[in-house]
Amino acid sequence: MKRAIVSVINDLSTDQRVHKVCNTLHKLGFEVILIGRKQRKSLALSKRDYATKRMFLLFEKGSFFYAEYQVRLFFYLLFHRADILVSNDLDTLLPNYLISKLRTSNLVYDSHELFCEVPELQNNPIKKQIWKRLERWIFPKLKHVFTVNDSIAKIYKDEYNVEVNVIRNIPLLSNQTNFIKLSKEELGLPTDKKIILLQGAGINMDRGAEEAIQAMQFVNDALLLIIGSGDVIPVLKQMVIDLKLNSKIKFIEKIPFEKLMQYTHHADIGLTLDKDTNVNYRFSLPNKLFDYIHAGVPVLASNLVEVKKIIDHYAVGDCIVSHDPKHIADKLNRILADDSTLQIWKKNTKIVANSLNWEHEELKLIDVYKNFL
Repeated sequence: MKRAIVSVINDLSTDQRVHKVCNTLHKLGFEVILIGRKQRKSLALSKRDYATKRMFLLFEKGSFFYAEYQVRLFFYLLFHRADILVSNDLDTLLPNYLISKLRTSNLVYDSHELFCEVPELQNNPIKKQIWKRLERWIFPKLKHVFTVNDSIAKIYKDEYNVEVNVIRNIPLLSNQTNFIKLSKEELGLPTDKKIILLQGAGINMDRGAEEAIQAMQFVNDALLLIIGSGDVIPVLKQMVIDLKLNSKIKFIEKIPFEKLMQYTHHADIGLTLDKDTNVNYRFSLPNKLFDYIHAGVPVLASNLVEVKKIIDHYAVGDCIVSHDPKHIADKLNRILADDSTLQIWKKNTKIVANSLNWEHEELKLIDVYKNFL
């Protein structure tokens, strides 16, 4: 049996893209090992059809964390045979590339974003230069590359003259058809209010969460439900206290995807409000956009290239034109008061899910990986 070792730097618990890729490889007949890390607050992993290994590191952030992970991953790959090495994002690419040369393994690279344009690197030019030099060294040598949307694929193609396949991070259609939904009462949600949902594993700076909270000062008969993790969550909680919005906003910590979708199904509107403050966000296509659509939830989104393309083409929601809290509140009030439009958008999400789903998307993956069998 051919073996594929898939590596990613996160803790595996909420990364649905990597999980779906591993399942696709398993269905093709590969022996799959997924490698990540384990943090002190990591959620337990659900049972999977493939093997997983989470490395516990001494450092959880900063330069020492990245350096430690590179070394640990390199030696793991050195002593474990693999026919295919699958590297997810630039922070796993160096060990995979070096081992692919040492052991003549096939290398597949899956870039989930424009790594060198993430906000965390924009204020640290030295770190950005290090990562960019690494990318410029390895990327032109790659033969099998995937990314998450057409805009990012074009940027990489123009810069490195490498063909890039697009695999969007879209949920499985079967996730919804096999879904048993809990009631609002069972989930502790109010039955007399509309539910506005902001979910994600990266609720960070410049993703519009602060403005969403400020907007709730002007939205009545609705609850803003924020589910997930990110570096601005403590700031958001303090804002709720300062603005006396405790009755209008509820926080739920990061939870497994299956449990998250229980809440998503009850939302009346889903938010994805990333700002156009950097190139990475400008061309992003957030996972939650498709999670909302598959759950039958209309979307209020920021006016970003790839996001607006989906919203407008499939008529599943609306876009804001600015991040002014009063503008966001006005959009939310209009949408929540217009039940006929909401029902049209909800109907459209069901139609869209039948064409935009992982069952269709993975066919492009299969076309590449079947050549390695």
